[in-house]
Amino acid sequence: MSSPGEPRLPAIPLWRINAIRFLFLLMALVMGSFVWRQLLFDWADWPLWKGVGKSMLAALALISLLGVRYPLQMLPLMLYEMAWKTVWLTLIALRAWQAGHWNAELGSMFEDCIGIVIAYFVMPWRYVWARYVTQPMEPVRRAA
Repeated sequence: MSSPGEPRLPAIPLWRINAIRFLFLLMALVMGSFVWRQLLFDWADWPLWKGVGKSMLAALALISLLGVRYPLQMLPLMLYEMAWKTVWLTLIALRAWQAGHWNAELGSMFEDCIGIVIAYFVMPWRYVWARYVTQPMEPVRRAA
């Protein structure tokens, strides 16, 4: 829905919107169930940064529920999820594997992150480009 002065965004097929909804639902239910269980019952002896990370993932799982209802409005959240997992996979996991430093902890994290590849095929890239790259910037200040 665009107002008369806004450029039109590319149409997105309903199957793709529903696939994005499903990815948000997976983030909320699967990741959320693991992380919330850990936060509620296993937190006592964690180092500071593990608690911070788990808290951030728990918040991400909660906010993902908004993506089930509003998948296009919440695309930046999915882009963030894709970005951090891709950075980890390429800069941490790939380097560790190439250097022969692979271990069970890295393997577990790899299994948690590799599913994000599906999002690359579901993401409406033409819409993302039109909405977040070529669409004019929102005004910095009001016109006089």
